[in-house]
Amino acid sequence: MAEYVLAIDQGTTSTRAIVFTKSGEIHSVGQKEHEQIFPKAGWVEHDPAEIWANTTEVIGMALGKANLTGRDLAAIGITNQRETTVVWDRTTGEAVYNAIVWQDTRTSKIVAELGGDEGADKYKAVCGLPLATYFSGPKVKWILDNVEGARAKAEAGDLLFGNTDSWVLWNLTGGVNGGVHVTDVTNASRTMLMDLKTLAWDESIAADMGIPMSMLPEIRSSSEVYGESDKLHVPIAGILGDQQAATFGQACFEKGMSKNTYGTGNFMLLNTGTEIVPSENGLLTTVCYKIGEQDAVYALEGSIAVTGSLVQWLRDNIGLIKDAPEIETLAKEVEDNGGCYIVPAFSGLFAPYWKDDARGAIVGLTRYVNKHHIARAALEATAFQTREVLDAMNADSGVDLSELRVDGGMIANETLMQFQADILGVDVVRPKVAETTALGAAYAAGIAVGFFSGEQDVIDNWAEDKRWTPQMDDAERERLYRTWKKAVTKTFDWVDDDTEKAEAAVAEQSEDA
Repeated sequence: MAEYVLAIDQGTTSTRAIVFTKSGEIHSVGQKEHEQIFPKAGWVEHDPAEIWANTTEVIGMALGKANLTGRDLAAIGITNQRETTVVWDRTTGEAVYNAIVWQDTRTSKIVAELGGDEGADKYKAVCGLPLATYFSGPKVKWILDNVEGARAKAEAGDLLFGNTDSWVLWNLTGGVNGGVHVTDVTNASRTMLMDLKTLAWDESIAADMGIPMSMLPEIRSSSEVYGESDKLHVPIAGILGDQQAATFGQACFEKGMSKNTYGTGNFMLLNTGTEIVPSENGLLTTVCYKIGEQDAVYALEGSIAVTGSLVQWLRDNIGLIKDAPEIETLAKEVEDNGGCYIVPAFSGLFAPYWKDDARGAIVGLTRYVNKHHIARAALEATAFQTREVLDAMNADSGVDLSELRVDGGMIANETLMQFQADILGVDVVRPKVAETTALGAAYAAGIAVGFFSGEQDVIDNWAEDKRWTPQMDDAERERLYRTWKKAVTKTFDWVDDDTEKAEAAVAEQSEDA
């Protein structure tokens, strides 16, 4: 009898396969990073073939470490980096272009042209999203407009589109030999192409973007059997975009519950139940999850582009640290940021500003500031950005959060977690199983096949590991936050025609070199 569920977590920097027990505990893990490709300033790509090769490898690693086979698995769930766009040929199985990553800003002109006189909110009433470079639809349009022969192939019905969940699922179920072309409601809700009310593709928006309907995957629930792995012969029965998967894994099933994931970027979701809540404060309205035939559950989301990747930048681009944990070692050497603030608008600013013409800044520098202050400022940037999103959530929902459940790689950083509680003024709670993204996908898949009986199993399995309580007085909290808000304004309106030309020239020089 099958005693485990496998989750595939196809993330921004790596792909993981994690085997979970029925009690929601990790049994074994396989993980492999993939290349981050930066062809030009603001462009971010991944190689879909590398992602698929890594997926098969990490599945083998996770099963091999535990001496398991497909017969030991009740189901497979998939969670993925959302909005990252893959377009591939259904006849050859090859992508026509690299995957365009969610952080990529190349579609800024397309976004402006689509908005026209109506602006960024043109489609918001339908899809819950502002027009922004973040989402999948404009990325598909860019590929069709710029890759030779792509539009003709798409109009002939030969090209398929999906976020990386669809790419992995299609390949897992046979690829060119009968691969299943499906996505779930959470991923579909990140494309700008799905109607939040009907949970169906909106043909008029697709037409505006010049995307043939034949390219789009079938939209299904987050928890049902989509097909079977052609190698392991195990049902693939759960799909959730990574942030929704983390919300599911954190057992945030009640209206008003919220979680924040600290990864490459930060993503806070607030469960709004079966009600679609439009945001007036720069948040996204999105699908939280849908279990089989049950009604869809919605969420408000605050998306922050750069948090963990700021630490990565300090390591790889600047050389300030040798590894990620060293950031905390440096930051703990000082009591405050020394007046230094880092606003990491590498891909513009996401929630609550949505300014793709912003660029990163380090402000407040004096001769007093040293590397320890810079390290602390980098950590604090994550907490300040989260505070901005929480303020927007409180305003939209009319309910002040009493605590915040957290997950993701950065929650191991105790200095950050304490400062997060301090700057929010609410308790921050870490669960015992921190891999809540993969866990959420495992639960969704397990529920679909009866391995888990339902949401109550998720609630029963969730357990608190550590809680951070605010220790900062109100006056200091508001002083620091006020200065942060001032720092953010220094990043606005940086990109203009001259800077775009300069960025393009730099990119051409690097290509020639």
